[in-house]
This record gives sequence, C-alpha cells and structure tokens, in this order.
Amino acid sequence: MSMKEAYEKKLQAQLDECAAEIDKLKAKADKAEANAQIEYYKQIEELKSKQANLDGKLSELKEASEDAWEDLKAGAESAWDSLSGALKSAASRFK
Repeated sequence: MSMKEAYEKKLQAQLDECAAEIDKLKAKADKAEANAQIEYYKQIEELKSKQANLDGKLSELKEASEDAWEDLKAGAESAWDSLSGALKSAASRFK
C-alpha cells in the first residue's frame, strides 16, 4: 500500500467517525427543547458543511497522481482540523 492509499484510508476513517458523531449529536438535538433545537441544528448544519468540505478534499486527493497528492495533503489536514475542532466544540455544548 502506498503512502497515498494509506492516507486516503485514514482520512476516510476519520470522515466516517465524524459522520457517526454528527448523527449522535442530531439524535440529542431531536430530543432537546424547542429553543435549544434551533441552536443545535444550526451547529449540525455547520458541521455538515465542514464534513462536505473534507469529503471534497478527499475526492481531490483520490484523483491526484502519486506525485501531486502531497500538495493536496495540507488542504485536507486543514479541513480535518476545522471539522474536528468544530465537532469537539459542538459536542461540549450538547452536554
């Protein structure tokens, strides 16, 4: 397995994990009071937007050649950091 393939698998696993966490947050939001639901759903939409951005970066990475994928790695890392941070922040607010 090449470094590129290993990185793609790692990123896909992180994306899948985040999707599961977002689903958990949505379940909590569904059970929240009406006032809290509005804020929760807004945060979930922001998370989904960041998730879609990372998914796009992963797609670009998959299509890149072995030589070019390193150039895209920084953008993917940045998107992951953004999503990960937002997810942690949202999870702490949902408690």
